[in-house]
Amino acid sequence: MQEMILILDFGSQYTQLIARRVRELNVYCEIHPWNKAPELTENIKGVILSGSPFSTRDENSPKPDLSAYKGKLPLLGVCFGAQYLAQNFGGEVLPSKIREYGRANLSYVDTSNELTKGMTNGSQVWMSHGDTIKNVPDNYTIIASTPDVTVAGYHIEHEQTYGIQFHPEVYHSTEGKILLENFIVGICNCEQAWTPASFVEEAVDNLKAQLGDNKVILGLSGGVDSSVAAVLLHKAIGSNLHCIFVNNGLLRKNEYDDVLASYQGMGLNVKGVDASEKFYAALKGLTDPELKRKAIGKVFVDVFDEESKLVENAKWLGQGTIYPDVIESVSGTGGPSQTIKSHHNVGGLPDYMKLKVVEPLRLLFKDEVRRIGHSLGIDARILGRHPFPGPGLGIRILGEVTKEKVQILQDVDYLFINGLKEDGLYDDVWQAGAIFLPIQSVGVMGDERTYENAVALRAVTSTDGMTADWCHLPYEFLAKVSNKIINQVKGINRVTYDISSKPPATIEWE
Repeated sequence: MQEMILILDFGSQYTQLIARRVRELNVYCEIHPWNKAPELTENIKGVILSGSPFSTRDENSPKPDLSAYKGKLPLLGVCFGAQYLAQNFGGEVLPSKIREYGRANLSYVDTSNELTKGMTNGSQVWMSHGDTIKNVPDNYTIIASTPDVTVAGYHIEHEQTYGIQFHPEVYHSTEGKILLENFIVGICNCEQAWTPASFVEEAVDNLKAQLGDNKVILGLSGGVDSSVAAVLLHKAIGSNLHCIFVNNGLLRKNEYDDVLASYQGMGLNVKGVDASEKFYAALKGLTDPELKRKAIGKVFVDVFDEESKLVENAKWLGQGTIYPDVIESVSGTGGPSQTIKSHHNVGGLPDYMKLKVVEPLRLLFKDEVRRIGHSLGIDARILGRHPFPGPGLGIRILGEVTKEKVQILQDVDYLFINGLKEDGLYDDVWQAGAIFLPIQSVGVMGDERTYENAVALRAVTSTDGMTADWCHLPYEFLAKVSNKIINQVKGINRVTYDISSKPPATIEWE
């Protein structure tokens, strides 16, 4: 049997990131809800306990039975997992006097310990917690601290059991990979024999078995996810794949025509459908972000329902859903993950629509999807495209969406994105866009007073979208693009730049 790491999910938004880091070390892993853990088998080499939106002090918080693992297998508790191992075995967890969300630095690291060897004092870690471990039992040795958190890491003596308050799986924990490799390879003795190189072959074989001779309708967006999903499905079922690109009226400037043109020569059967007026009608009068998302999602499904009826014997709706979409909408494993926001392509289809959903990328992250796309020979211009939300500019216009606001934002976004490309900054940014703010401000142009709209520019660095930091674009660039926007886009007299990280903010404003 394939050796593996078992990850018990307590509902953390980062659980799948742990799995991804394990995979990057060429070790197979599986995520299971904490209350549906599999029976212990010889191929399970170690167990990781995830974080959680719950506090260990809550009466209704998860209370796993760890008797099958603790003291018998290497065990690593992360955040909530560490607090649970402390509180339920003789320690004390209390509300933090100082909340820690985002970057912190280790002020002490025990480099003699098997878990933390190779790490350095002062290294950056990523925190996301409202509680802190006040006291640990006598047989717990502290192996890491920050200036604000004394117990940032510990080791239970005479056991291969460890707890860490920070998140090593997050990109911004700069030495997180060292810690995880110490645990998975050094402590769990995994052989690093599993690689994701066979993903395409396995995915195609699974799709053939799942779909047979059925026809699939796939929604293309021009982005990485739907493009890779389309090529995978095409390899599996060929001409039985029918791709549809919907103009929802919320795309970037010229995007409808550009996207259709980009798929020429790829061998895909693609049809363009202009449904923009239907989306505008559904959005009229809506200001609540969730209501807007749901309205966009409903029209999206309605359009596909209409189009699917034009394809005889269509049985499936293909989607390029990836894991960050899933984990922010519902738990991807059946665990207690909290909903951050709904996504238009997550959550199934209404009963009246007779298509089943197939999502070949559902448990992958953006950078993994790009690597797979590269192996499939997909054009680098498509693979290098910044992520763009499914609801499009509908969630980048705060407040009611109108055709006029969309046109203004398209012009702003065009100048921003093209500016990044012209200055050689586009590939240094993971995602960028503009947000139409629901405020007006006083300005002066020439000798005249103006009272016009404001926009915010947003650019972030990330690897997976689960966490992100604002991008430090040169002041000279921001000054130049701001000047262009104000001079060339009628109706805008103020440009701001968003310097919020995720968490506590999200990448999109809605």
